[in-house]
Amino acid sequence: MTEKQQWQHLYMLLKLAEMGAYKRTAKVSTEYLAKKLAISQQTASRYLIELERLGWIQRNITPDGSLIKIEDQGIIELKKLYSSLKILIERTYPPSVTLEGNVFTGLGEGAYYISKEHYKKQIIEKLGFEPYPGTLNLKLSTDYDIKTRMELEAYPAIEVKGFQNAERAFGLVRCYPALIDNKIKGALVTALRSHYDASVVEIIAPVFLRKQLGIKDGNKVKVEIYTQQA
Repeated sequence: MTEKQQWQHLYMLLKLAEMGAYKRTAKVSTEYLAKKLAISQQTASRYLIELERLGWIQRNITPDGSLIKIEDQGIIELKKLYSSLKILIERTYPPSVTLEGNVFTGLGEGAYYISKEHYKKQIIEKLGFEPYPGTLNLKLSTDYDIKTRMELEAYPAIEVKGFQNAERAFGLVRCYPALIDNKIKGALVTALRSHYDASVVEIIAPVFLRKQLGIKDGNKVKVEIYTQQA
């Protein structure tokens, strides 16, 4: 089942619940259902057949219409939808934000820090991938992007702990899982002892992003950043 089909089925299920089929049997004609959903009668009939095949509804066809009752599996699906919406609405921060910026060549600091074994080991454990030795640097495009980037500091993050060796101390790194250019999973990282201000973001990934995405300095890249649930 595609994501689009899943939402179509959930929407149909929600409408059936509104029509009284939640925890009781309701008489529903495909003609009435089609008008209510602004779809064809044929499409409404197809959706009901699909819901029945999924085990989300029980349906008995009569000359006056279908007798429909949402089954336990359908109730579970509605409760999952309710829970997702409840979390989304009650959260004090969004589940994700999108930033857009222009690629530029940095100072090479990212490669130095990411290559440190203490950092690399934690990234593998906590983010689930071994980082390519370097970061993709993006100069944010607008004031909106910069403001959004600054707001990230108030959201929960995956923390990679700092450490100290014979030379110096290395600080805490905050990581946010990310989807780069809607193709590659990686993470936005902050506080790599960077000389950059809030107008710049540094992205890590398991691959060399410039090569994998075919990008070079000046190209725009969108990054969807996922916040962590507290």
